[in-house]
Amino acid sequence: MAITTQQAGKRVKVTLKGEVIADSRNAIALKEGSYPVVYYFPREDVKMDRLVRTEHTTHCPFKGDASYYSIGREIKDAVWSYETPKDDMQAIKGLLAFYPNKVDAIEVGE
Repeated sequence: MAITTQQAGKRVKVTLKGEVIADSRNAIALKEGSYPVVYYFPREDVKMDRLVRTEHTTHCPFKGDASYYSIGREIKDAVWSYETPKDDMQAIKGLLAFYPNKVDAIEVGE
């Protein structure tokens, strides 16, 4: 499966219940096969104080092991991160991605 990463080149914003949770001009766009693009955010562009690390983990044979975060106490495992990704996925190391169905919007703008 072909996986590509590149700078998004646009402002990418995540909102939940009217609050901006992430806002970045430095997001990485990851394209994996026929799946929709996933945007990975630098931690400094995410309201980390709203995230709570969980015990949940998953493994991707292409990217590595993912750690998860909930948004507050109510939205479980809404965010994931590859903190020690496979060698060819270093572009997303430590960055955070959001499940689109667990937030109100992931907007790609100007």
